Amino acid sequence: MKILAVQNRMGIGDTVIFLPFIKAISEKYNSPISLLVKENSKANEFLYETNYIDEILILERGKNSNKKRHNGFFGSINLIQDLKKSNFDKIFIFNSSLRFNLVAKLSGISEIYQYPLFNKTNQHIIDTPKKFLRDKLNINEIGDPEIHINDDTILQSIKKYKIDKNEINILLGIGGSGPTKRVPPKIFINFIDKISKVKKCRFFLATGKNSDEQIILNEIIGSKFKDICLPLDDLPIKEILPIIKNCKLSVCNDSSFSHLSAALGIKTITLMVDTPMIYGNYNSKMFPIIPDGEVTVSHFTSGKDKINPQKIFDKVIEILD
Repeated sequence: MKILAVQNRMGIGDTVIFLPFIKAISEKYNSPISLLVKENSKANEFLYETNYIDEILILERGKNSNKKRHNGFFGSINLIQDLKKSNFDKIFIFNSSLRFNLVAKLSGISEIYQYPLFNKTNQHIIDTPKKFLRDKLNINEIGDPEIHINDDTILQSIKKYKIDKNEINILLGIGGSGPTKRVPPKIFINFIDKISKVKKCRFFLATGKNSDEQIILNEIIGSKFKDICLPLDDLPIKEILPIIKNCKLSVCNDSSFSHLSAALGIKTITLMVDTPMIYGNYNSKMFPIIPDGEVTVSHFTSGKDKINPQKIFDKVIEILD
């Protein structure tokens, strides 16, 4: 049986959030699931060894270019032709788009499951797909996201990066998709100072190449703790994953690395400063910390300067103990 799931939200985080629903479908039919996702989901880079995933198909669409293969009317024709080649038996469409419904029908897919058409408002990122699978497939139990990594890959990473399992290896996700999500470097340095006084630690710094993210990275590795910090910004995600898997825990801004870390089964402290709380607590491996003086967070909270490093330290000690 060949099954396709369509998840056309943007980015790594949303893709990870939808993994439990994909896995539930796979278990229901005892079959791996193919995914149709956008290129910026980077799904090929972190799902390459996940056993409930079959094939990753890229939806080549973009707002600013008519040259993308799946843009516009002729792009829909191309998408139909691409899906026909795979002879899918079923499709699960995690959106309310009429376009995808028509593409699925014209691709010859006999069983089409989709969110209600023309009903895009108030679609909760967790509750809506839960209801979808409950109503369509009578699936009531949804677990945490899972990303799988081969044991040999993990062992190779230990050797290559000289990871000492007698140390407390900690991933620091210091980047973020926007400036309001990036906690200042002084807060990370303060936390490193506190935890290094009581535990022998090594820190792996995960961030992107954005100039503002590089400023944060350079300030941390330029501190007195540079000898116990290893920057990962030159590595592809595929090579970073086994490093994360070797960590005891993670401390991350609301970034792709918080989602990846928790999905790898690593206990992850999420620093929630400017995003709805659901993005930092949907996984049982996530432990959110919010800015001082706030009772919750949402868009425009603007709390990045109010994260208390003592609270990070206290939560780390609680997790380690």
